[in-house]
Amino acid sequence: MKIFNILFCILFLVSAALQYNDEDPYLWIPIYVYAAWLCYLAIGKRYPTKAYLLGIGVYAIYAIYLLFFRHEVLYWFQHEHTSALVQSMKADKPWIEETREVGGLLILIIVLSINWLSAKKRQVAP
Repeated sequence: MKIFNILFCILFLVSAALQYNDEDPYLWIPIYVYAAWLCYLAIGKRYPTKAYLLGIGVYAIYAIYLLFFRHEVLYWFQHEHTSALVQSMKADKPWIEETREVGGLLILIIVLSINWLSAKKRQVAP
């Protein structure tokens, strides 16, 4: 788990740094820094389970909002090809940006869920 958390701590910090030129860095920098902080704590074998649940909950609510209330991700899923997401770095259509954002949120949710499950196992073990 230590290598896993080192890898994702670095990945999330790099992702946060790349948000400086985004349209909404005030939203995405804290999102990625929070997950990086939790991974950093896990490197030192500190697992704040309530903090994991808070992150998972907030990220899931935002992903649901993007999926069902902004409709750009659903538009992509129904009308566009998968390759359109990765063929260039420029997000010239709104559904490209939002679909990538949902993908990032899913990665965050998965990583925090893995750490939360690991923390729960540690609490049960003698």
